[in-house]
Amino acid sequence: MATKDINVGVIGASGYTGSDLIRMLSGHPKIDLKYISANNHAGQRIGEIYPHLNGKVDLFLEKWEDINWSAVDVIFSCLPHGIFHEIFPKLPAEKIIIDLSADFRLSSAKDYVEWYNFEHKSVETINHFVYGLTELNRSNIRKSEKVACPGCYPTATLLALYPLIADDLIDIHNITIDAKSGISGAGRSPKRDLLFSEISESFRPYSVTGHRHIIEIEQQLMLHSKNDIKINFIPHLVPMNRGELVTSHVRLSKDIKLNEIIEIYRSKYRNDNFINIMSNGNVPNTINVRGTNNCDIAVIPGRVDKTLIIISAIDNLVKGSSGQAIQNMNLIYGWPEELGLHQISIFP
Repeated sequence: MATKDINVGVIGASGYTGSDLIRMLSGHPKIDLKYISANNHAGQRIGEIYPHLNGKVDLFLEKWEDINWSAVDVIFSCLPHGIFHEIFPKLPAEKIIIDLSADFRLSSAKDYVEWYNFEHKSVETINHFVYGLTELNRSNIRKSEKVACPGCYPTATLLALYPLIADDLIDIHNITIDAKSGISGAGRSPKRDLLFSEISESFRPYSVTGHRHIIEIEQQLMLHSKNDIKINFIPHLVPMNRGELVTSHVRLSKDIKLNEIIEIYRSKYRNDNFINIMSNGNVPNTINVRGTNNCDIAVIPGRVDKTLIIISAIDNLVKGSSGQAIQNMNLIYGWPEELGLHQISIFP
């Protein structure tokens, strides 16, 4: 595609994902943010809802039905799960569409009934979307006009496990994932169990019998391993705004030295500027990726024979959502993937 300035619109701009997408798009040198929509806040300036955008993005929120989507080149959807699949057929079919919800991540409509509790209204177009984990699906994303961005937990988990799965180095029947996320991953809607007094000084697991990201992780692991895979996955809520730390416990299927494993990781991600393979005793920390599109990964030998621990950290709102969406847009247009995504973590 020609590398020219493009017009962009955002559906579902009033949530955390939408606001972070707007924040990053506002500094992107190739795009003009033309429309933003949020039906419940139509008529308000985005700066009224998010004061940190005041004076930086001078746009009014509109109802998505009132926007001329034919006037934009790329449409981002940041709607909650279970909404965009009904809206999608009403948008111009020829536009590049990047969906940040789960509505087009899964390959089977039946899985949406079981894991997301809704009947999919765009069954015939589910497979029109490619899975948007950029580092693992670059060739397909590059030539696609419809992208389904991964969930935050799947992003951190799949980037951590892919080198081992791709080279058949682990027992695929013995994978346990211990995941921790900041509360922004639960969205901006008010919920009693997310009140300050419920969250502060608290650290707890949730969805212990079946988090909905499990099916997405298993689907992608099976795609890369060519085998059936089931995982143990336990997410936890941590009293911080953003950030995600995922610790994966696996058993090696063959004898291999740690330095050889680390070299495999570096080889797999040698052209991926957002992936940092750590060594020399350094381990991921959410503060070091905060506000960035980076993923830090460390591989550590377990004390139990032939076991391995892989730790990965991302910002759930950036690499786990909006940043990866921009990375995919850059890829489709043939721009450097890092364009507009050069943020360095805010520390401390």
